[in-house]
Amino acid sequence: MGIRSILSKPLAAIIVNQQRKWSSRPVETQQKVFNKLIRQAKSTEFGKDHDFGNIHSYEDFKKQVPIRDYEQLAPYIKRIIDGKKDVLWPGKPVYFAKTSGTTSGTKYIPLTKDSIPNHLNSARNALLNYVHETGNSEFLDGKLIFLSGSPVLGKKGGIFTGRLSGIVNHHVPAYLKTNQMPSYETNCIEDWEEKLEHIIDETLPVKMTLISGIPPWVQMYFDKIQQKTDKKIKDVFPDFSVFVYGGVNFGPYRTKLYESIGKQIDSVETYPASEGFIAYQDIQHEPGMLLLLNSGIFYEFIPADEFFAENPTRFMVHEVELGKNYAVVINSNAGLWGYSLGDTVKFVSDNPYRVVVTGRVKHFISAFGEHVIGAEVEQAMKYALEQTKGTEVVEFTVAPNVTPASGLPLHEWYVEFGKRPVDLSAFEKLLDNKLQKLNSYYEDLIVGKILRPLKIIPLKQDAFRNYMKSKGKLGGQNKVPRLANDRSLADVLMTYGNI
Repeated sequence: MGIRSILSKPLAAIIVNQQRKWSSRPVETQQKVFNKLIRQAKSTEFGKDHDFGNIHSYEDFKKQVPIRDYEQLAPYIKRIIDGKKDVLWPGKPVYFAKTSGTTSGTKYIPLTKDSIPNHLNSARNALLNYVHETGNSEFLDGKLIFLSGSPVLGKKGGIFTGRLSGIVNHHVPAYLKTNQMPSYETNCIEDWEEKLEHIIDETLPVKMTLISGIPPWVQMYFDKIQQKTDKKIKDVFPDFSVFVYGGVNFGPYRTKLYESIGKQIDSVETYPASEGFIAYQDIQHEPGMLLLLNSGIFYEFIPADEFFAENPTRFMVHEVELGKNYAVVINSNAGLWGYSLGDTVKFVSDNPYRVVVTGRVKHFISAFGEHVIGAEVEQAMKYALEQTKGTEVVEFTVAPNVTPASGLPLHEWYVEFGKRPVDLSAFEKLLDNKLQKLNSYYEDLIVGKILRPLKIIPLKQDAFRNYMKSKGKLGGQNKVPRLANDRSLADVLMTYGNI
């Protein structure tokens, strides 16, 4: 056992003890964060514009600060880019995290000296929770790979700018630098396919113990290794024991990933965003991720079915109900105020508060009022895969077809299979029946013959990969939308050919 694994255990005990204290006092913890945020930001431009000096309660705050998305916050961001300080938070941001926007093109999310520890410490604490619970710390002595974006930074308005994962790469603690993979030079390669070849060359000869990344890109890494070695991952990396992932629901990818690995291994789910590290899995055998209430973010939750209302209800964390979908709104020491993340979550525990990510507020299908969300199509796919042994899915997305060439409208599932089901019609029926059970509105439309049962459109190998490559979004932290209420993605995918 090496020095890292030895020292990690007492540190893990300290972190978990601290975590138990703040998570057992959610109201007090969030109130402290709220008070500190308002106090520190009251002299900023935003604070003055919204009368922070006279905000003494959450009720005051709701009256003064509306819900915003990035486009509505952009005028303040522009002032920062133009060189002004004390705009959203005291001083200037240390970085801008660059990410894709929906209507504004590139988004520039501020990272401040105060907000950076949220990203770094949360990632560390996720692993320390795992160490404390399982006793497995030896993975810290091996090589750890983080499949991420390039650490090469540009500048915007004189502020260092890059992908969040690339920015974080500059802050990896010195004690982990020596076992971090890939090398800095390889990580700087922008082209994902070229980068992947270099990553494989560097990692094949070493003792890999932890692999982290978004599941579809980790799967591509595994596929390339298997093509080169003709071995299962467990035989290539016999010491590989921990898989860390985030960004997408693991369920649809689980079967194929574990088939590639050749054995079950422990996994740790995380919920990082450019705007803040929201939650991580703190226990192995219970659903959900621990909501990080003490890390510079004050949370608000809007019932998902009210999100697009003119005056939606806004709740603090202790006011939410279990099992209900909420849109996530954050206020943070990065200078984000009433900021809609665009994600929806469901609480699965309130002691402590744990969430599962259920989708995106703008990613749903409701062509006929069914309002099918990402979590429902993912649960349906997970169920169908469990009932059809041997079937593997690489990637999929769902879109409505309101005006088919013949017959009733329907939902079309665009699926790239790793291994196709023997009976595609039976697989479709499993999906449709499960979706009806998950969504009563969808069931009513099927029973009432407003919609006909879903249809799978099998796509050729690498269809999604080629689509992402054409958009310049191959690899890194990029994700395929799980579903949409229009056919913009579906129609493009058809150009890559169906079987």
